[in-house]
Amino acid sequence: MKTSVQAGVAGLLACGTLLTVVLVARDGGDDSDGHTGIAYSSPTKGPYVALGDSYTAAPGITDPTGTPAGCDRSSGNYPALVAAELGLKGRDFRDVSCSGATTTDLTGSQHTDDGTNSPQLRAISSTTRLITIGIGGNDIGFSSMIKRCVAMGTLYEMTGSGKYIAEDAPCERNYVNGDSDAVKAKIATAGDRLTRILTEVGRRAPEARVYVVSYPALLPSDGADCGRDMSLAPGDVTFLREKEQQLNSMLRQRASEAGVGYVDTYTPSKDHNACTAKDTRWIEPLVPQNPAAPVHPNARGERGMADAVLHTLKSAL
Repeated sequence: MKTSVQAGVAGLLACGTLLTVVLVARDGGDDSDGHTGIAYSSPTKGPYVALGDSYTAAPGITDPTGTPAGCDRSSGNYPALVAAELGLKGRDFRDVSCSGATTTDLTGSQHTDDGTNSPQLRAISSTTRLITIGIGGNDIGFSSMIKRCVAMGTLYEMTGSGKYIAEDAPCERNYVNGDSDAVKAKIATAGDRLTRILTEVGRRAPEARVYVVSYPALLPSDGADCGRDMSLAPGDVTFLREKEQQLNSMLRQRASEAGVGYVDTYTPSKDHNACTAKDTRWIEPLVPQNPAAPVHPNARGERGMADAVLHTLKSAL
């Protein structure tokens, strides 16, 4: 088993964001459920600590588990699935992710509607061997951006008799004005904070393998109409998609600079975005049809994210 990170990092959101640290040894394979079903050639040693926001916590998939209840962690989130595949349980697995978390909540306490989550970095120590962090989407206000763009898309559709101008992006004009791009500036600020966090993670857990996990694809790769559940002007579909890609690129770059790994969940999820069919999507639209929070991964999405983490871990060995 390798004891140092093989960081292959090349260029991710609720709404939330993701980082992952893992220590493993394993073989590959597929099962009838369509996920990796990867078997490990030797037991993986923990402890494994999961840090992150709602895309890590996965609110709405199951009843909340862990404390505080206000973090809305699901027992079916990707850290729990990864831990199960690695055979980690009890003291060897700790999930301190919390819905609504920003980068500042990794180093400071986060107050929720039902309890206070301690600074997430307190959960890791020199004995930690596996860490996942998913963070960044809330720093740029991505969830509120989507809701605002959907509201404007609905109005735009009504006033335009349902006929969009392909290039029009009424919501984008609220964030971008000439050379001024408010979202791009927030992504840069989040990147600076992430760099400091990764430095601190390395100081506290020098033997841990660390992987930054990107956000899965929320919207289609073209400016297609997403339907009534996600009413967006085609130009705003492009705008939101590009901002998510810029966020993921920042995560990839900062991970590379810090010498840690990166997990690409965007590529495998492109055909499972919120505008695809109910029985294939990984991300629910603004009005969920599968158990999940609005514009967040459902159980299928968390399984897909876990598989992306596991594949990356295998390739690093």
